[in-house]
Amino acid sequence: MATPNFRTLDLNLLRVFDQVMAERNLTRAARNLAMTQPAVSNALNRLRDALGDKLVARSGYGVEPTPRALALWPVVSDALRLLEASITPGQFIAAEATNTFLLAMADATAAELVPGLVEIIEKDAPGVSIRVVPLTTRDPRRLLDEGQVDLAVGFFPAVLAALSAQAQAGGLAPFDHQRLYDGEYVCVMRNDHPLARGPLTLGRYCAAHHLLVSFSGRPFGFIDEALASLGRERRIVATVNQFFTAGRVVAGSDLLTVLPKHFINVTGRAHELTHRPLPFEVPPVHVDALWHRRQAQRSDHAWLRLAVAAAAARAFGERPA
Repeated sequence: MATPNFRTLDLNLLRVFDQVMAERNLTRAARNLAMTQPAVSNALNRLRDALGDKLVARSGYGVEPTPRALALWPVVSDALRLLEASITPGQFIAAEATNTFLLAMADATAAELVPGLVEIIEKDAPGVSIRVVPLTTRDPRRLLDEGQVDLAVGFFPAVLAALSAQAQAGGLAPFDHQRLYDGEYVCVMRNDHPLARGPLTLGRYCAAHHLLVSFSGRPFGFIDEALASLGRERRIVATVNQFFTAGRVVAGSDLLTVLPKHFINVTGRAHELTHRPLPFEVPPVHVDALWHRRQAQRSDHAWLRLAVAAAAARAFGERPA
């Protein structure tokens, strides 16, 4: 097999490769590039010949990348975005823009951030729109990889740990993140709950009945993992996927729930609720914005990230991280 020669490589083929990898579909890639599908297939075949790898194979209604393609794509994508940003710097003009941005976040996160974000848009970018969709997972990488959302905002400890491990191993992580704000988890109950007074011991906590907020609907969360490490468990009576719902249910029942402390005010039931420190150690809440690296050099996406960070700073009285 001949060694690939970069000097003779048609760099236009890399643009085709980038779009095929982003869309995982030749028809959509062709549409994005204003090319015919046969032209995209021909370009992909030329790149295969040049690199000595089939790069993608048909899978269902799309294509599945090879390990070589997955390793190559972040480098190609970053290089193309950097080149684009260098050639057309400052192309995003907020006052004239008409972009629509898609963000994934939980209801309580949206309640904290969207008011400030709308204020920024109305003042600085009146033609821009945002669409907020429910965050149904603690790992939104697939949503970002497939382009379903531009930015995900939430608590992603496993994702950040994986990205950190990849960076320490010398790899180029395909996602990037920014810390927006921190918080702590507390036990929440109605004001006149029997456990609202007196010591909240581990035994009393485990003997109570609980409500779990689970975006995915999975009836086992990180609190249960922490309890399992202590050889304990709790009785989960109900699972919901919204913090607002949790506040309403707990305010009118004997159930306990666990919420980030700063989310209590946005349940709409803060005056009916009491919070207590948890009787065991849990990690702090780190709320991050997460995005795909192929977006990093886009000036419109850079503006979005700055706007979200500014909205978080307004909500929590902090400077953006």
